[in-house]
Amino acid sequence: MRISLFFIAVVVSIGSALGHEDEAAGPGPNEKLGTVHFATSCSEALAQQFDRGMAMFHSFWFDPAAKVFAEVAQADPKCAMAYWGIAMTRLGNPFAWPPADKQFAAGQAALTKAREIGARSVREAAYIEALGRFYEDPQKADLRTRAVAFQQAMAELAQRYPDDTEAKILNALLLDATALPSDKTFSQQLQAAAILEEIYQVQPDHPGVAHYLIHSYDYPPIAYRGLEAARRYASIAPSAPHALHMPAHIFTRLGYWDESIETNRMSAEAAKAELSQGTLSQGSYNALHAMDYMVYAYLQQGRDAKAKALIDEMSTINKVDVENFAAAYAFAASPARYALERGDWASAAQLEPVPRDLSWDKFPQAAAITVFARALGAARLGDVAQAKAGLERLTALRSALISAKQMFWEDQVAVQIEIVNAWIELAQGNTRRALEEMRLAADHEDATDKHPVTPGPLAPARELLGEMLLQTGRPAAALFEFQRSQEKEPNRLRGFYGAAHAAELAGRDEIARANYEKLTVLTQQADSVRPEVVRARASATRN
Repeated sequence: MRISLFFIAVVVSIGSALGHEDEAAGPGPNEKLGTVHFATSCSEALAQQFDRGMAMFHSFWFDPAAKVFAEVAQADPKCAMAYWGIAMTRLGNPFAWPPADKQFAAGQAALTKAREIGARSVREAAYIEALGRFYEDPQKADLRTRAVAFQQAMAELAQRYPDDTEAKILNALLLDATALPSDKTFSQQLQAAAILEEIYQVQPDHPGVAHYLIHSYDYPPIAYRGLEAARRYASIAPSAPHALHMPAHIFTRLGYWDESIETNRMSAEAAKAELSQGTLSQGSYNALHAMDYMVYAYLQQGRDAKAKALIDEMSTINKVDVENFAAAYAFAASPARYALERGDWASAAQLEPVPRDLSWDKFPQAAAITVFARALGAARLGDVAQAKAGLERLTALRSALISAKQMFWEDQVAVQIEIVNAWIELAQGNTRRALEEMRLAADHEDATDKHPVTPGPLAPARELLGEMLLQTGRPAAALFEFQRSQEKEPNRLRGFYGAAHAAELAGRDEIARANYEKLTVLTQQADSVRPEVVRARASATRN
């Protein structure tokens, strides 16, 4: 397996940074957040403090950043930009919008305060009004309309002030966040990357530049372009938990599981260390997000015991510091992955939402994960009644997402419905209809892309199509679909095994041997006795 050279440079710089000081009290001696300068007309004595808040923001460390901006506002009550900074932090992760209602209201209040105080320059007024585009009354404009308006205003600001690199960086972030998943030319992402790459040459230690480059390249055909940013970002801002996690987006796209595990391990530890010094005793969405990525990576290596230990730890958490979509997603996805990746359909069919008292109704896209896993598990066991009940629930959740104008997630649930429908048809003996529906699901999923909150689909639709073709005696066709799936979801255990088994049955011995060899290398650290791993090792022994 690949040696993680990237981490040699990171570990030293992290040092004791995992033991975070009280962020509101000022930077500790080990704090490392990167280099940011955001020019304002506020008190010159507070410039470094404002820059520190922006460095935290650029690594999505929102609550500590909000505290820093609040301190600036207290020290300089006429600094409207301090309230702009608070309002920016209340947006939360733009790749997981909309913000929670309380966060949105807090942001609106901060922006109102900034307007009441009044900007000290035309440029600062432009920043405040650009953000105001997003905080418009949601009853007047939907989320996407407001987000796009915010991006366009930032683009205009950056054009008006060509020397303002912060405006350019924020515009690039918003270009990434508002890009349409259906655009397979990645036009906005590449536009953002071009902006960021130019700034990177001058400001290589800027956390936002490295961070947003990773988001710009977080797509299979272009992920390799993000490797340099991925290998640098954690060493630029190791004090920020999210900075330690973000490299995993590129590592996951390329199937670099050791690197993904290590960077997420450090991120989870940093998040939990931060939390231990606060008032909550359990839970952190940063930690949960990193742990979900770790579970995914462990499962690809057949390290099922490691994955299960993480899931067991997550199951003990019944309170999170921020009840948001990223936390809800991680809670639902990790146990579902554990069942589906191992082909444990019985366990999948029995999954229940954990924690039970989470506000699952606020996150229908996360609730759908458990419902989908249960329905797919039931269908593959031949329990058509339970699968159909799951189908009804998925349809209701899809309607809720349509009502909320969450069109990306509505589309993802539509794919889930198509997958479950396909396996119900197969369970009922309708092979032709099952394959038609499964092809529809695979094509549908290929036409969109994964959300940044997830390392990958719970069960790639094209991989499932390959499994259905195998199950119905079509190994050559199955091999073709597994190979297509590998282009988008590389280095997956079930992908290698499916291709190897299909090639074997189709008489393509060389392809079978190559995939078994890859699977054997992939699972060198396996701690499970999955049949796929046993068969791959047996094949390697024979050859």
